Amino acid sequence: MNTVSIIGRMTKSPQLKHFSEGRMQTNFVVAVNKSYKNDEADFVLCTIWGKLAETTVKYCGKGSLVGITGRLNTRSYEKEAGARVFVTEIVVEDIRFLATKKRGEEAEQQQHKNNESDFEFPVIPPNQLPV
Repeated sequence: MNTVSIIGRMTKSPQLKHFSEGRMQTNFVVAVNKSYKNDEADFVLCTIWGKLAETTVKYCGKGSLVGITGRLNTRSYEKEAGARVFVTEIVVEDIRFLATKKRGEEAEQQQHKNNESDFEFPVIPPNQLPV
């Protein structure tokens, strides 16, 4: 069984890529807190294909809180210099928009954040996510 579930915030706004035969894809990095008590996080590469990619780009931006379920995928490619690069990513099969921030809201949210005291969002265990 190859199933991964994470909750985290997008580190930048996703960009939609169009390929031949009308295929669409986006990828982005999600910051997942290691613990609710400190600022340590894991940064996980996520890839979405098709209509789900288009919907994600439309409704999410940098800072959006998302719940992701998918499968772990490892691939490799060769750089121009001949070095082999290995990539581990989550191929997203389902995404839940828990707290979205659209692209125009990013600057406004940053200004609002500068005026706030330190506030941490609660961490919701994956088994308690709404279905």
